[in-house]
Amino acid sequence: MRRHLKSRRAWLTRLCMSLLGCCLVVVLSMAPALSRSSFWPNSLSAGRFDWDIVQDSGIRSQFLPPSPPVPPKALGLGDADEFASFVDGFFEQVLAAGEIPGASIAVVKEGEVFFSKGYGYANLATQTPVSADRTLFRVASLSKLFTATATMQLYEQGKLDLADDITPYLDFPINNPYDTPVNFAHLMTHTDGSTKRRIGLAAPTAKTMQPLGEYLPDHLPAIVCPPGKLYSYSSHSIALLGYLVERISGLPFADYIQQRILQPLAMTRTTFLQPPPADLADHLAVGYQKVNQAFEPVPYLYLNIAPAASLQTTAADMAHFMIAHLQAGRYQQQQVLQPETAQLMYQTHFTHYPGLPGTGYGFRDRYTNGLRTIGHVGSLRGYSSLLNLLPEKNIGIFMVSNNFSGIHENFLDQFYDRYFPSPQASAVAGPQVEIDPSRFTGNYRDLEYPRRTMTKVSGLFQLLHVRPYADNQLKAEAPKLLFRTSVADKTLTPLRSNLFLQADGETLTAFQAGESGAMRYAFNLLFPKIGAYERVSWYGTIAFHLSLLVFCAVFFATAAMSWLVRPTVNQLRGQLSKTEQKDALTFKNLAWPYAVAGLAGLLNAVFLIGLPLALWLIGGWRLAYGVPLSIVILLIIPIVTAVLAIALLFGWRRSWRRGDMLQRSHYGLVTLAAIAFIPLLNYWNLLGFKF
Repeated sequence: MRRHLKSRRAWLTRLCMSLLGCCLVVVLSMAPALSRSSFWPNSLSAGRFDWDIVQDSGIRSQFLPPSPPVPPKALGLGDADEFASFVDGFFEQVLAAGEIPGASIAVVKEGEVFFSKGYGYANLATQTPVSADRTLFRVASLSKLFTATATMQLYEQGKLDLADDITPYLDFPINNPYDTPVNFAHLMTHTDGSTKRRIGLAAPTAKTMQPLGEYLPDHLPAIVCPPGKLYSYSSHSIALLGYLVERISGLPFADYIQQRILQPLAMTRTTFLQPPPADLADHLAVGYQKVNQAFEPVPYLYLNIAPAASLQTTAADMAHFMIAHLQAGRYQQQQVLQPETAQLMYQTHFTHYPGLPGTGYGFRDRYTNGLRTIGHVGSLRGYSSLLNLLPEKNIGIFMVSNNFSGIHENFLDQFYDRYFPSPQASAVAGPQVEIDPSRFTGNYRDLEYPRRTMTKVSGLFQLLHVRPYADNQLKAEAPKLLFRTSVADKTLTPLRSNLFLQADGETLTAFQAGESGAMRYAFNLLFPKIGAYERVSWYGTIAFHLSLLVFCAVFFATAAMSWLVRPTVNQLRGQLSKTEQKDALTFKNLAWPYAVAGLAGLLNAVFLIGLPLALWLIGGWRLAYGVPLSIVILLIIPIVTAVLAIALLFGWRRSWRRGDMLQRSHYGLVTLAAIAFIPLLNYWNLLGFKF
C-alpha cells in the first residue's frame, strides 16, 4: 500500500513540477518582452542604442589623457564618392542579412547636404523603394527635440522662464509631494522626478485618441523623487511640455510646430498629425516587426503623447533641421532660434557626477573617440531612428529604419572609427585608489520603470549586479537570461573613492552613498548613456522573487492537484462513497479547509499561467491601448485568493486536529504560500486594478 501511495505521490510531484516549469517558462518569456518591447520608446532594450553622453570637465581631463592629433590614417569626411561607397556597403550588408526592410539616411556638413539616400523598401508587399526625399518614417522620440526647440522659442520671446514653476501655466494639478516645484528645465532634462508609464498611451484609431488636455490629467506618472535630483527618462514629461507649449502659445501643438518650426525650415514633408495628411499618408513607410525571420507589418499606433513621439518625416527634411541646429538656429534666411538660445540648448545642464554623461535641453551629448557629439534616438514599434550632431566638425547624421533594430549604433561605430578614429591611449591615466568592494556590491535597478501600474514587473528585468573583481576592480553584470541580446559585462577600475573608469578607457561610472553611508545609487553603470540605478534591498532582487514564486507555485499546484485528484483516486480504491466524494469537492464536514486550500491553489495557478499566456496571445504591446477585459477578469483572481488565504488561517487549527502529519504539513505550507503571495502581488501592483 505504501509503495502504491509513494508511486502516486511521485507521479503527482512530477506532474506538478512539469506544470510549474511551463508556468515559469511562460512568465520568463513574456516579462522581458513587456519590459523591452520595441513599442516602448527608449526602454531598456533601447538603452544600448541611446546616446551615451559625457561632459567635458576637470574630472575627465584629470584622469583621461588628452587626445593626441588625429593619426594620418583618419580619412575625415571630405570625399563624397568615398563616403557614398562606405554607406552603400554598410546598407548592402544589413539588407542582405535581413536586419531591416528599409532605411533612409541624411548627412549634412558645413550647412549643406553632404549625402542623402534611401535603401531597401518602404513597403515590402508593393516593393516600394525608400526615397530619402519622399518616404516618411515615424521617428518616435526624435519628436522631443522639436518640442524642446518650441519651448526655447517661447523662452527667448519672454513668455516663460526655464526656472518657472509649471503649475500656474496648467489647468490641472500635478502630483508632486515634494517642496521643490517642477520647472521647464526639469522637463527638458528629464529630472522632474517622474518615471515611465506604458498603459494607455496610445489609441487604436484616430477617433479614440485623446487631446493632451484630456489625457494628461489622468495619465501623468507620479513624481517619485525630488525634482532636479535624478535623471529618469519619461515620454510623459515631454508630452506635458508640449501641452505647456499649447497653453502658452494659444495654438494646438501640431499647429505651433507647423507654423513656427516646419514652415521656416522648409520641412514640407513632415508632420505631427496622426495619421499624416492625405498627400503624405501614401508615402509613410510601413513599420515592420521581425517574427520567425520574416518581417510582419505592425498597426499604426495613434499616440496620446504626440509631442514626445508622433513626428513623421523624411531624411531630406531632417537634414534641414540638423543644419539649423548646427548653424546656431539658422536655416538659409530663416532664424528659428537666436544663436545664444541655440547654444543654451546644447550645453550640459544636468549630470549626476562631474565628468559623467549629462543632458542639455532636449539634446543629450556623448563622447565618441574623443569627440563631443549631441543627439537623441527614437524607438517605436516598427521603427527606430537617430540624430547625431558633431558641432566641432559641423557635421550631422540622421538615420531611420522601418524596423526596430540596432543598426544605428553599429553605423555610428563604423563611421567614427573610419573617419575620426580614436587616438591610442592608455586605459587609465592618473592614480588609482584602493576600495572596499563590499561597499558597492549589490543589485541595482534602473530608475526608468513604471512604479504605480501593473507593468512595474518590467522593473524585475532592469536589475544589474555589481560584484568584486580581480585587481581592486568591480564588475557590473546584466542577467543574461533576461536580455534578448548579449549585454557585455562592464569592468570598473577605481579612480576615486566613488568614481570608476570602464574598460573602454573613455566612459566613467560613479556611485553615490545614502544617508547611512552605504551606496544608494550608481550612475552610467552599464550602457554608455546618462542613467541612474538605485540599489535594491534583498526583497527586490530577482533571486528572491523567483524563489518565492517557485515556492508559491509548487504548493498551489500540489494543493490543486490534491483537491481534484485525491477524491477520484480514493473512490477508485473504494475508500470513499459518492456522497463522501461530493463532500470532499465542496466545503462540507471536515474537508472544507482542504477544499479551500485546493480552490485557492487552483485559482492562483490559473492566474500565474493565465496572465502571461493572455498577454502573449493578446500581444503585450496592446497594453498601450489600455488593459483588455480578459486581463481585468484575471486580476479579479488575486482579490478572491487573498480572501481565501484569510480563510485558510481559520482552517489551520481544524486541519491540524484531523488528518495525518503529511496532510497537516502540506496544508500549512499551502497556507504559507497563499499568505506570502499577497505581498508579492502587491509589490508588483498585481493585487487590484492598478492601471
